[in-house]
Amino acid sequence: MTLAQSGRLSIVATPIGNLEDITLRALRTLKECDVIYAEDTRVISKLLARYEIKKPLQRLDSATELKKAEEIIQRLEAGEKVVFVTDAGTPSISDPGARLVRHIRTNMPIAKIEAIPGASAVTSALSIAGVDATEFTFLGFLPHKKGRQTALKKIAESEIPIVLYESPHRILKLMKELESIQTKRVIIARELTKMHEEVLDGEPSELARTLEEKGAVRGEFVVIISRS
Repeated sequence: MTLAQSGRLSIVATPIGNLEDITLRALRTLKECDVIYAEDTRVISKLLARYEIKKPLQRLDSATELKKAEEIIQRLEAGEKVVFVTDAGTPSISDPGARLVRHIRTNMPIAKIEAIPGASAVTSALSIAGVDATEFTFLGFLPHKKGRQTALKKIAESEIPIVLYESPHRILKLMKELESIQTKRVIIARELTKMHEEVLDGEPSELARTLEEKGAVRGEFVVIISRS
């Protein structure tokens, strides 16, 4: 099989909140594909309905990533145009996608795999944080138990900004942990691009009080730890 005969896998970034945050190229790719594999078909269905796109949907989450990778290889060998999306933002960034792409690159080296760039919570938060992001470290979600203290030590020793994700169930705990390692400045971006978008900037103890007082311990959080 030649490259011209094989299909194409498009890794498509989708909105992190506001459904208008989708690129023209992403919409065209969704309209032209033969099938869409999605982390949750119910989530992508809302976006597709908004733009009146009807395509066959298949679920591909972290539990089925490698199994579905074999299925996608068969589709690519048949010349199909396949799209993969996660629930929000850019696939493979604290989301499924990396194992899928690696498996296909390993087992079908001639496969055409393209990135359709777009929204990312990491870069969106950094763009409005007011920190020097020439260099930064992204840690994704911190481990819940094993490895958490090691991660916190890494944060305490870092000379460049640290970016991570946190759930509403653990955000107050994280603020206490950051206070214990003498973190001076934290920026929290909550519900980015959504109706209740909010950015908080201050010391961990201050932010914890603000979140509790406002009853705002809900939503998706991007946390940036900065030395300045």
